[in-house]
Amino acid sequence: MNQTRCRWCNLKNPIYIEYHDYEWGQLNTDDGYLYEMLILESFQAGLSWECVLNKRESFRIAYDHFDINKVSAYDEQKKNELYQNQNIIRNKLKINASIKNSQVFQTVVSEYGSFYNYLTHFTSGSIFYETDQTTSPLSDAISKDLKARGMTFVGSTIVYSYLQAVGIIVSHEKDCFLYQKGDLT
Repeated sequence: MNQTRCRWCNLKNPIYIEYHDYEWGQLNTDDGYLYEMLILESFQAGLSWECVLNKRESFRIAYDHFDINKVSAYDEQKKNELYQNQNIIRNKLKINASIKNSQVFQTVVSEYGSFYNYLTHFTSGSIFYETDQTTSPLSDAISKDLKARGMTFVGSTIVYSYLQAVGIIVSHEKDCFLYQKGDLT
């Protein structure tokens, strides 16, 4: 059965369809997933999400399956290995940021008990239903706080995209079979 999906979903890319249908906009509170998505979203800056998504498996291999303890401890040798890895996005600034952001992520988890608890500090556990936006007061606030903690490549647009990816903001388009209005009262 042919179902209508969000316009941004490339129907010629099975990886993108799978991501759209079963992952994007689905609430996921697992720290491992929240961490992986934050790192991947930071690599999206200036690129398309499809580009990052197509390299996701290569990122998983290159980044030790997003084992935060390993990534946080990456040394110069490992950084050089990542800089040379043609299967991932080899932007030195983003690679260096991913390591620093991993360390900050760990600090946030230590402070709040989980990264999801940190996010609920801003959301009060609410899910937001909105479309046709790239930033919001919520993404502005989280971005500002993450930057103050030392993260980079976490501007409001990246954070907004991240919140959509992990299901805190649900943004399926009105024609999409996954569209939900939520509680708008």
